[in-house]
Amino acid sequence: MAPCSKAPAFVYDEAFSRNLGWLTTDEQQRLQGATVAIAGLGGVGGSHLLTLTRLGIGGFHLADFDQFELANFNRQAGARIDSIGQPKLDTLVAMALAINPELRIRTFHDGVTPNNIDAFIAGCDLYVDGLDFFVLGLRRQLFMACHQQGLPAVTAAPLGMGAALLCFMPGQMSFDDYFCFDGDEQGDALRFLLGLAPAGLHRPALVEPWRIDLANRRGPSTVMGCELCASLAASAVLKILLGRGPLKAAPWSTQIDGYRLRLAHRRQSLGHPLQRLRYWLGRRALTARTGKAG
Repeated sequence: MAPCSKAPAFVYDEAFSRNLGWLTTDEQQRLQGATVAIAGLGGVGGSHLLTLTRLGIGGFHLADFDQFELANFNRQAGARIDSIGQPKLDTLVAMALAINPELRIRTFHDGVTPNNIDAFIAGCDLYVDGLDFFVLGLRRQLFMACHQQGLPAVTAAPLGMGAALLCFMPGQMSFDDYFCFDGDEQGDALRFLLGLAPAGLHRPALVEPWRIDLANRRGPSTVMGCELCASLAASAVLKILLGRGPLKAAPWSTQIDGYRLRLAHRRQSLGHPLQRLRYWLGRRALTARTGKAG
């Protein structure tokens, strides 16, 4: 009988040695000691986890209560035939540990709830948003908790074949102040979309606009958008954790569009007159489409 082959020993310094040059040895060690919270491990959250793991982040707090389904296959890193019906959290944790078996991971199998937000972000150096686009109430509570506790928070949204990035830093503009939410569910979803990407670079590539259905919480997506989100967010995480600037925090936003090969920076919260006009036009369009007053 042939002898069993032993798995090669994991050595952190060697596994992430090709980061060096873009990182110093000291910076890589600082990333190893960092802990990042990620809520949601679907399209963007799963890619965030795997990208940050390969960057060498050493610790994570991870939350998700959902299972994989066939409709996730177009974009989600952990979606495979053998993962259908399996918890996204367990699947992504196994994938991350297969990259770095020394990861420090705390899991929240019920997802983030109003009752465990403080425990979820406790001991973390930074929060990265991976929640579904339409989960606005809980997202607001999470970002508010980060703001109150002086924790940097990053959100990156897949938009078409591109991505939009916003960073919320301690002592600067808060998530709620940037988006000007008022508690109206459909209106706040529109505010969130407009605030993520004031430049609207993604709009010309949308060939069937009717597939965006804010009222029923549905919309199209691509893997390109999710992977660009992970790249933008990981670069911001690196700059924040290592103090390597400059970093443009909210009200600044960044959008990159791979389809049109365009990049835009904007300094516009939803309180900006142009953004208020876009919101008004968007509500008119929604009202015309649904036949409901808004």
